[in-house]
Amino acid sequence: MGNNGRVTRPASTRAARLDQVCAAAVEVARAGITEVGADDVGEHLQVLAEADRLVTHYFECRLAGYRGWRWAVTVTRVPRSRQVTVCETVLLPGPDALLAPGWLPWQERLKPGDLGPGDLLFTPHDDDRLAPGYVLSDDPAVEETAWELGLGRPRVLSREGRAETAQRWYDGEHGPSAPIAISAPAAARCGSCGFYLPLAGALRQSFGACGNFYAPDDGRVVSADHGCGAHSEALVDTAETPVDELPTVYDDSAVEAMTVNPAPGPAGSGDVDLAAAEPASPTSPTAESVEPVESTEPAESPS
Repeated sequence: MGNNGRVTRPASTRAARLDQVCAAAVEVARAGITEVGADDVGEHLQVLAEADRLVTHYFECRLAGYRGWRWAVTVTRVPRSRQVTVCETVLLPGPDALLAPGWLPWQERLKPGDLGPGDLLFTPHDDDRLAPGYVLSDDPAVEETAWELGLGRPRVLSREGRAETAQRWYDGEHGPSAPIAISAPAAARCGSCGFYLPLAGALRQSFGACGNFYAPDDGRVVSADHGCGAHSEALVDTAETPVDELPTVYDDSAVEAMTVNPAPGPAGSGDVDLAAAEPASPTSPTAESVEPVESTEPAESPS
């Protein structure tokens, strides 16, 4: 029961009955497609009841570039009349029709790098990423002083804008998951680098700019846990080592193999190869001065 005391009945959910007179008017519907030639209208595909004595006929479309589309012609008649008239004609996509991509506003179509020299990108007044730069007051003197001190920047990043920016930077090519940061030494993090320039404001704790001319991220915002091989503390030890701490090195190229006659005795006979540490004395070029070498093997007892 309604508010006015009248009994309200629910809307009828009865399906529309197909009017046989309108359904049989296939040629009338075909003739209603006057925008194109007869060759562009194919065979009759389907007929649907829209309402009482209101029927829509579907025909195949043979226009080039409209694969899967259908001509839809709606016809009707007045009660107790067999005269069918055309209401409207329209070209509609079918289930397998080739359609253009869905329309997106220009703000959603833009991607990083699309803005070029001379282009203007307008920011909406209700952009959630921005908030008023200062709070208006009721005192005109306060407002005038704020502008004189340079505090009149109309809008600044809002809390949502800072969070979105920080997350985008952190997940991008200048965050800790970048390939160059993963391959860098574990201790080579930007937060401990002398070339790291921290940002001001709320993002100071997590982000800064790289100031290393030789680093791939020079002039870009990087996260504090980003890293690369150009860390300021990646030092090379070039100090000279004291002479007394140098290791002992033997130059094998100065060793010469020499053949001498062993001392006479029952210990053995034959020639022995010795290694002379120094060449022969230049004062006696024909003489070979060799110190005796003690054998580490026991001498053979005479038989």
